[in-house]
Amino acid sequence: MNILRFFLFALIALAVAACTQIMRNGGEDALPPAASASLRLATYNAHYIILHDESSSWSIPDWERRKGPMDAAFKTVNADIMAFQEMESFGRGMGRDTNLALDWLRAQNPDYGVAAVGDPSVFPSTQPIFYRRDRLRQTDQGWFFFSDTPDVIYSRTYDGGWSAFATWATFQDRTTAASFRVVNIHTDYSSKSNRLKSAQLVAQRIAPWVNAGENVFVVGDFNARRGDETLTIIEGAGVTFPPIKGSTYHFNRGLNLFGAIDHLGHAGRITLESEPVVVRQKFDGEWPTDHYPVVADFKIAP
Repeated sequence: MNILRFFLFALIALAVAACTQIMRNGGEDALPPAASASLRLATYNAHYIILHDESSSWSIPDWERRKGPMDAAFKTVNADIMAFQEMESFGRGMGRDTNLALDWLRAQNPDYGVAAVGDPSVFPSTQPIFYRRDRLRQTDQGWFFFSDTPDVIYSRTYDGGWSAFATWATFQDRTTAASFRVVNIHTDYSSKSNRLKSAQLVAQRIAPWVNAGENVFVVGDFNARRGDETLTIIEGAGVTFPPIKGSTYHFNRGLNLFGAIDHLGHAGRITLESEPVVVRQKFDGEWPTDHYPVVADFKIAP
């Protein structure tokens, strides 16, 4: 009886702790109107689509259900720049030129250009950077893989796992003439050693840009919380990561169990105009993906 009572109290304690954690990491902060002089920057993990799957989560029918909500989320955020991760469609025997989410959002939002994309045989196009055409002009783009051979496209990660990489693009503000670079990353969620080596490579690649006085954003799904070594390594290259309150990943269920793993870092003559906001809501009654959009407004000196 004492053992049963112990397990009952333990279960109650776990339930209370879980509820407390969900409340601590949840909440719906209002997205403030963007100031006319600021740059609204966002990051959003879109989750891949499985082309040969006809029934489960992330299948083609599932994408048909959530593609409208995905576009609604994009329009609600109303960013000048939105960096996506995991915007990928893959399946057995199918080429890399299929990208349903990219094609859909591009068609629904003709006022936006898309950087960090190209012929998939020479440019990995699953981490695109959408940008507002009337505000920004793209000037360059590139990529590097988190690998011992970072300049070899689709090279596997340090431990031989699935490819992970960074894309980047440079822009000029048509109004202020300010120039900046956006580095969009997605690190390995399952391997800490891969994450740390990936962070070291990011720090190495961005250091010359930062040291040359460029304005640089480092954004994306880091699979690491603020204060973790992954972010600390990149901070060593001169990047500041503003605090983000609560969860940015929700298990595709709205479960906010731990702190933010998606971040918006910056270096150079960039100042944070408003605290980052996590848009924790359904769109058209659905979760578009298993992450929330993360948004903040910045000012860039010319």
